[in-house]
Amino acid sequence: MPLTDNTIPQNAEDSILFPIEEIVQSPLPGYVGPTSISFSADDSLVTYLFSPDHTLSRKVFAFDLKSGRQELFFGPPDGGLDESNISPEEKLRRERLRERGLGVTWYEWVKTGSTRKAIMVPLPAGLYLQEFHSSKPELKFPSSALSPIIDPHVSPDGTMLAYIRDSELHVLNFLDNKSKQLTHGAQGNTVTHGLAEYIAQEEMDRKNGYWWSLDSKFIAFTQVDSSEIPPFRIMHQGKSSVGSEAQEDHPYPFAGASNVKVSLGVVSVHGDSITWMNLLCGGTEEPDNEDEYLARVNWMQGNVLIAQVLNRSHSKLKLLKFDIKTGKKEVLHVEEQLPWINLHDCFIPLDKGITKYSGGFIWASEKSRFRHLYVHDANGTCLGPITEGEWMVEQIAGVNEAAGIIYFTATLDGPLESHLYRAKLYPVENNSLQAPVRLTNGKGKHSVVLDHHLQNFVDIHDSLDSPPRVSLCSLINGREIMSLFKQSFTIPRFKRQELEPPKIVQIQANDGTTLYGALYDPDPTRFGPPPYKTMISVYGGPGVQYVNDSWIATVDMRAQYLRSQGILVWKVSIFNLEILTVYAI
Repeated sequence: MPLTDNTIPQNAEDSILFPIEEIVQSPLPGYVGPTSISFSADDSLVTYLFSPDHTLSRKVFAFDLKSGRQELFFGPPDGGLDESNISPEEKLRRERLRERGLGVTWYEWVKTGSTRKAIMVPLPAGLYLQEFHSSKPELKFPSSALSPIIDPHVSPDGTMLAYIRDSELHVLNFLDNKSKQLTHGAQGNTVTHGLAEYIAQEEMDRKNGYWWSLDSKFIAFTQVDSSEIPPFRIMHQGKSSVGSEAQEDHPYPFAGASNVKVSLGVVSVHGDSITWMNLLCGGTEEPDNEDEYLARVNWMQGNVLIAQVLNRSHSKLKLLKFDIKTGKKEVLHVEEQLPWINLHDCFIPLDKGITKYSGGFIWASEKSRFRHLYVHDANGTCLGPITEGEWMVEQIAGVNEAAGIIYFTATLDGPLESHLYRAKLYPVENNSLQAPVRLTNGKGKHSVVLDHHLQNFVDIHDSLDSPPRVSLCSLINGREIMSLFKQSFTIPRFKRQELEPPKIVQIQANDGTTLYGALYDPDPTRFGPPPYKTMISVYGGPGVQYVNDSWIATVDMRAQYLRSQGILVWKVSIFNLEILTVYAI
């Protein structure tokens, strides 16, 4: 039931203990550490976005692994991005990306033709190139609010940059600083090239609309046609005027109606003619169109293009293989799962000429009811499993084909935790798999970034009891080499809030399944014994697990605020659904 004035204790002590403004603070307590972590090409530097003053405005810093020193790599000359200097297109993309950061929000390593290290940084003013230990960044390509540069990405060989401008795909060569437009024919917001459509961004976690080939010679891209989708008007509350400030019109595909039409093309970086693949997704009201959504696009060795295509009911996923010279396709592999397919990014092409599995790929499937890794040959035939058991693989972190080792994060040590493991890459003859070897230490959640030479990794580790800390560790045995970032809380405000971690409990469902819950119980010395006041709030989206051994559960400020007011909060994850329940107990 909704809270009323008489359901929350109102006194000076409570308001000082936990002001309601703390609920919406950003960044959350403890989440002020490095983000967007990467290694330089020679693995001598670890770079990341960081805000020394613990705000949303970030800069690029570098940690020299030889000297053990952190220093500023790039600071925005004009202060960088804020909500007042970005285009409407970027504001929409930020919503889809759930991006709240300011200043610098993205960077990538490039090759400048010299031995010096350099990064590309996109800002509202344009694309900057910053060399390490260089005092002044170079504005490589200017941008503007009327014609913004959108979604720039460096080529795999580090010498070129692709980006979207005026709904068209362009490429910039860093060596001669010349830019070339690769696509033509965009029509405002109704026909675009190289941009992901709304459904792909919001519902399928596909943020990109173009993809570099592995050899940096071609770019695959989408053409999105929303001309037949009726516009939907969004009115801004509190606006007395009419026009652009008071309303927005966007093509919005409603349930049961047609989706946008998505085509897939391939173009050379030299700007040759476009080859269109034999594929058209969407554009129909068929109840179960097999080619409804373009879910993922991948490249394999030899410039073979792979498209993951999902049917309308999300129960069938096809891996289609394309000849980029003719556009002809063939079905490489099919996944079918009820009630739906869980999309993932566990597709890794294998190099040619290294092993007997050359030219094939690694793929994750839930055909055993748990997501596990399998090796497939170049024709799509499954050669055997890499992992198995009643746990799931989350992400592939890296592959060492020559050594026959794969690194991945998984829930082998419990569904509330995530760790880095290594396993044998190729199936053994008798199909008896060796148990994966765990490389991370400490309970809780671990996310990792491997270096290019597969010798070390950066470990970002947190738990219910500890905010995120960042360490450099050995990929051989998991040993910590050095600490890159660790925070301690001496802020009086944080101590005053008394953010105690929730209690993790287990419940058995009717079918015997173990469900995990998080319990935020009020302090009985302040509020007495239960029962406590109640409220129910339900989140109904799939693929989100909010009950885990992670610091994000401890700094759930809404739950902590309700707890501080004498209200018991209970969370439980049920079949990918998170239910937030405050109830009498």
